[in-house]
Amino acid sequence: MQAIDRQTFDYIVVGAGSAGAVIANRLSADARNRVLLLEAGPASHPWSRIPVGSARLIKNPAANWCYTAEPEPNTNGRGIPVPRGRLLGGSSSINGMAFVRGQAQDFDSWAQAGNRGWSYEDVLPFFKRMESYDGGDDAFRGRQGPLRVTNPDAGDPLFAALIKAAGEVGIAHNPDYNGATQDGIAMSQATISGGRRMSTARCYLDPIGKRGNLRIETGALTEALLLEGKRCTGVRYSVGGQLREAHAAREVVVSAGTINSPQLLELSGIGQPDRLQSLGIAVRHVLPGVGENLRDHYAPRTRWAVGAKGITFNDRARGFGLVRQALSYALFGQGLLGAVGAPLRAFVRSRAGLDAPDVMLGWVPMLTEPGPKGPKIARQSGVTCYAHPMRPESKGHIHIVAADPHRPPAINFNFLSSPIDAEITVRAVRIARAVMTAPALAPMRVTEIGPGESRTTDGEILDWVKQVAETTYHPVGTCKMGSDGMAVVDAELRVRGIAALRIADASIMPSLTSGNTNAPSIMIGEKAADMVLNAG
Repeated sequence: MQAIDRQTFDYIVVGAGSAGAVIANRLSADARNRVLLLEAGPASHPWSRIPVGSARLIKNPAANWCYTAEPEPNTNGRGIPVPRGRLLGGSSSINGMAFVRGQAQDFDSWAQAGNRGWSYEDVLPFFKRMESYDGGDDAFRGRQGPLRVTNPDAGDPLFAALIKAAGEVGIAHNPDYNGATQDGIAMSQATISGGRRMSTARCYLDPIGKRGNLRIETGALTEALLLEGKRCTGVRYSVGGQLREAHAAREVVVSAGTINSPQLLELSGIGQPDRLQSLGIAVRHVLPGVGENLRDHYAPRTRWAVGAKGITFNDRARGFGLVRQALSYALFGQGLLGAVGAPLRAFVRSRAGLDAPDVMLGWVPMLTEPGPKGPKIARQSGVTCYAHPMRPESKGHIHIVAADPHRPPAINFNFLSSPIDAEITVRAVRIARAVMTAPALAPMRVTEIGPGESRTTDGEILDWVKQVAETTYHPVGTCKMGSDGMAVVDAELRVRGIAALRIADASIMPSLTSGNTNAPSIMIGEKAADMVLNAG
């Protein structure tokens, strides 16, 4: 029998992603706390440092779990890619770097559902604490946090024309959608500074690398939680095939993400009894909500050809233009190589009478086509505009298929199963169409490629959505916070019925936030760290 290396810490954090890196930083700030941070992937990847590198990591198993969702009717039987970061910083090290907090209503709805301490007023101080941003109002924005947030250059003629076109169809310009209100169109705030990606690895871990009380282990796959009765006492993990155990004198915090956190609970015997027993896993604790309540943004990418020359990145990244882009990045950290994934976005109300926006649009100033290592720039010049509901009602699930930590779980999104999601998706496509055909864009000779002018009815548009839509890489909810029978954690993020165990990542979100989920995940890490320290 293989010998197991054993060690003891005060706190163990499983997963060094958007939330876990934050928690490890904050817990280890007190030199008396011995903290172990476990990450299944490597310390870094060269492409993760450069903003354009996200395109090179979207299918790269060296830094990505490269999950694929199960085929389903509303994806026309396609298996949808589900990229998740697998390195220090997690998905903050491979994502499109857009910084979107969400609406005040998102968090107020969490609190109104019984999660005390999660209203917008409650979480705003954590959003402010984590960021350093030069714009906006001091009442809403942070100035001294570790995470540098910046604005892209708004002087580009394409973006100026798109903002004007949006105004022509009633979408006003809003210079700070993370401020008092989210409504409107704006350049995307980004976790980029000096041409470099600002991941949580860069902002929360790199500055504290010499703390003697923090141990970071990479290439460490956590295989099970150690339980003594109804108390979590540590974890079992492997490094290079060698089994190790780490014990926590105080708490274990699971921050493995929406896919891996429920997987770890189920591998440890926590979840739905029938499912676990069918896989030969002994039931240690019954929690029927583990792996349920999965939500994501299901987004078609509308595609538009641009006849005017030199307008899009398709033109600017060819021949000598590519040399100019490389020089611009090398000298100033700007241009295509240093750009946020979607430099322009809008938050829109799909119909009159709504209290807040329910649709998001995002513009990418190029057309791409599939490549063996991820998307590559297409030869045709154009613009991509994705459009989707922000708060979908459709719910799916994630569950393990074997008692093997190396086997990926089955991911079932159940997209568009709620009729309102299908309805709002069609409206979102129509709004994108209205902007892209507004008078301000006429000089650029914009023509529709997809869905195509021939698709005019709701049914035709919806059929096209099912053929082409993908996620926007925002899975949440599989270990949801709440007090009902399907809640996995309480408002303090403690796993219900298990002592000394918390979950802190996007999996605890009861519902999707209005926009990208990286910023709310970092906020969850900040708030969780306070909870742990206040309990200690």
